[in-house]
Amino acid sequence: MKDERQLIGVDLGGTAIKLARFDLAGELLAELELATPHPAVPGAVTMAIADAIAQLDPDRLADRVGIGHPGPADRSARLARLAINLPGWRDVPLAAWLEPLLRRQVTCANDANCAAIAELERGAARGASDVLLLTLGTGVGGALLLGGELFTGSHGAASEPGLIGIDPEGPACNSGNRGSLESFCSLRGLARLSPLTPLELCHQADAGEATALAVWERYGQLLGIGVSSLLYVLTPELVLLGGGISGASHHFLPALWREVEQRVLAVSRQQLEIRRCQLGNGAGRLGAALLARDRLA
Repeated sequence: MKDERQLIGVDLGGTAIKLARFDLAGELLAELELATPHPAVPGAVTMAIADAIAQLDPDRLADRVGIGHPGPADRSARLARLAINLPGWRDVPLAAWLEPLLRRQVTCANDANCAAIAELERGAARGASDVLLLTLGTGVGGALLLGGELFTGSHGAASEPGLIGIDPEGPACNSGNRGSLESFCSLRGLARLSPLTPLELCHQADAGEATALAVWERYGQLLGIGVSSLLYVLTPELVLLGGGISGASHHFLPALWREVEQRVLAVSRQQLEIRRCQLGNGAGRLGAALLARDRLA
């Protein structure tokens, strides 16, 4: 007999909160998106998520909820440890706050980890074992799969590749670092290269506009510097690029590859593939739901 239970996945971002209801196989049944409250303080965001879930699932068909949020969760997957681009997000007991409001079980995870799980099960990472995923957007997040399993480290805070340093004299990062990969390759970093939005830059580059092409060349070079350092430590078989900026990857991937080939010994990039994520903006909420399915009884 088919299990008719359902899941809810939530992808919390600095601009929008994306929610969806799925069956146990991960098939989409319903979806909803709302603007993230501003300021995006923990209490306001918690109430917005609870209200949105009530709207998405008024008949209470889903009994498990997964929340993907910026920054790491703790080992128990109930605490949002830190979100450097959201105000007041430090050791927020998100699952404990939501469960009495929702009367459903809740689990939490880093949003990039959620995207990696979705890509592994239904997207561009299917069949892969060791995968590094980078999300290029408001920040630069990341996730690491080793042997097909999420690697989160001893306290749950591993896999923050956007916070590695690539230039000690570079611009300040919200993490307290200077010259991090995020400070160069996030939306804010791209804005230092051009006043245009990523979509405008992409359209101009598609049309062959030289200035836009040069911007993406520089962006790919900077991203390639960071990726090269990560490859020496991790030697994955696959690097996936997600997030809004990845929509222009056809313009910056050649420059990224040139940096990797120049900086990384062949033995450390043997049979390496670098490509764009397959599931787009829906990956985070799907992965959050799949984690809820697998973690919660």
